[in-house]
Amino acid sequence: MENKRKVLMQKYEFGNLLGQGNFGKVYYAKSIGTKQSVAIKVIEKEMVRKVGMVDQTKTEISSMSLVKHPNILELYEVLASKNKIYYVMEYADGGELFNEVAKGKLREDMARKYFQQLISAVEFCHSRGVYHRDLKPENLLLDDNGTLKVSDFGLSALGVSKHQDGLLHTTCGTPAYVAPEVINQKGYDGAKADIWSCGVILFVLLAGYLPFRDSNLFEMYKKISTADYRFPSWFSPDVTKLLSKILNPNPKSRISIAKLKTNSWFKKGFKSKSLEKTSEQDLPRADTDVVFGSEANTAAFETMNPKDNLPKLNAFDIISLSSGLDLSGLFTETKEKKEVQFTSVHSASAITSKLKDIAQQLKFKIKTEVGGVLKIEKPSRGRKSALAIDMEIFELTPSFYLVEMKKSSGDSLEYKRMLQEDIRPALEDIVWSWQ
Repeated sequence: MENKRKVLMQKYEFGNLLGQGNFGKVYYAKSIGTKQSVAIKVIEKEMVRKVGMVDQTKTEISSMSLVKHPNILELYEVLASKNKIYYVMEYADGGELFNEVAKGKLREDMARKYFQQLISAVEFCHSRGVYHRDLKPENLLLDDNGTLKVSDFGLSALGVSKHQDGLLHTTCGTPAYVAPEVINQKGYDGAKADIWSCGVILFVLLAGYLPFRDSNLFEMYKKISTADYRFPSWFSPDVTKLLSKILNPNPKSRISIAKLKTNSWFKKGFKSKSLEKTSEQDLPRADTDVVFGSEANTAAFETMNPKDNLPKLNAFDIISLSSGLDLSGLFTETKEKKEVQFTSVHSASAITSKLKDIAQQLKFKIKTEVGGVLKIEKPSRGRKSALAIDMEIFELTPSFYLVEMKKSSGDSLEYKRMLQEDIRPALEDIVWSWQ
């Protein structure tokens, strides 16, 4: 794909690489017929299948085909070859809103403008039964006019994903922006969870930093659960009042978007764009089954994969029951500790796949693989015992995992060298933090 003259299906000519994620790359491209600039996300089908993300990918395509709005990055079409999927999308050449925040806090009028556009987009998503569930400045793009565009519906959910209780149950999203009820794992209203994330974004735009911060993830989640944050001195009284209503840990009394839009601070300079009323039946739907072949389209995104069968630590239950308990000991490595640990927000299947790939690259043989435990061993050399490593995955929440690695036999110096020079660098793209 690095060839700049690469042409996709005689329709689009590829240009520079714009970015790269865990499962694909995004390229700048131009329509050969209209010369329109587009962004094309290229995903490897095999990788999607390997990490169990077929249903998530189908949901992302379905969600994006349902939401056409001035403040949402538009999906023009989805193309597929035998090995790849191509999302042809609107090109937003202003980059991420995150880059603006990285320069420092925004003026109140500028922050309000972006927030108004964000709320307009989120409200429209909800009207179509789409819940984003991963709203953050990195997923908000800007076009050349400075118009905000919500992107990346990879963790979105559709209304049909709700359980019988009318709630969503998958814990997902970026930790610092996730709503307290999502952490509690008792089911949540996708709309109210998205509103909370919008409130965190507004705080970040105005403050230049996150409202909930802690080097210990569990401590940060405790702060989120109790809405333990402080307003900077430069926040105006109107902003603090509004944010207090949005960052309310009780979703039942948290402000709704309808109420939020009547707020005097929010309404200042707000221009509501009249959108053409179209029914869901009028909107073009991407045929996700054609994209992946004849696989059945199930709503498995909202359920756990029974194959994972991982040990559960229920850490968040401990937090909610024991507010004074310090959990940092669970994740603090001492000099006497023989195991090495890291946390990850990737799926258990994605972590397992990565560990197996590394084992293969290092010429290890997989001895056993049962319920989140992977035992690998290098062929024995002479009288020295073979180097063997045990890797175990623990589920903390359905979207947050602890991985523990330790040498079970073999030379310690060889293990330490391999860990430092080979294993740790290879794990870089799936590690949340080393413990």
